[in-house]
Amino acid sequence: MKRLLEVSMADDPLSKIHQLCRAIPAAHDDLSAHAALAAELVGAEICSVMLVNGEGDNARMSIAASYGPLAQDAVATHVARGEGLAGQVLASGAPLLVDDILASPYAALARRPDAPGRSLMLAPIRIDGRVVGTLTASCGGAKSCFCERDLALLETVALFVGRAVQMRQLRGILASRFTQLALAQEVQGSVATIAYQKPDHVARLLARSFYREMARAGFDSGQIVQAASEIIAQLNGSIARHNAREGRK
Repeated sequence: MKRLLEVSMADDPLSKIHQLCRAIPAAHDDLSAHAALAAELVGAEICSVMLVNGEGDNARMSIAASYGPLAQDAVATHVARGEGLAGQVLASGAPLLVDDILASPYAALARRPDAPGRSLMLAPIRIDGRVVGTLTASCGGAKSCFCERDLALLETVALFVGRAVQMRQLRGILASRFTQLALAQEVQGSVATIAYQKPDHVARLLARSFYREMARAGFDSGQIVQAASEIIAQLNGSIARHNAREGRK
């Protein structure tokens, strides 16, 4: 991999943070690039970004971006609040450092039990004070373990990841006039902010706006159901095309 940060592991933390700020432009919302930068910054073999989907008891985290040889079962994992290491960080909002997972209370959660000496770090990703995901780093043979300084650096990168997630959603909102109008109507006359909304919340908001606008335009219930069915048909077609592309790989 081409080096993204021109620093050595002997550099002091402030120098690394300075290089990080230079490496990530203000409008950079590529989460995979953030994962790669985090891995290089702390000397990790694997780094992943998990983001929350859903709300309340239905909230689950899944991998949104990663760097390094991530286990295949991890890619398909959906983590509930309080479940596993990432779920604990999501619930507590506190970072976590595990020197050696096989010699820790979390040994049963190790995805690579045949790789001794693996160290893990997890930092919460926050937006407007809310934890919306986790940034995880793990190391293997190249580096025996992480330290508190590495954890502080990972927390710093997590701040940039939160900004990237927020930027990505704002780009999507700005690309859709309908979304802008729906969000503006939702917060009209209140002190709510549309700087960041959970994707599931935005989806429900758009569905309500879609229904209200069709009803206001004079469409009857059958026609509204037909429009909703067309959306489902478009989604099924998109999924089928995606599966076909995956099958050809």
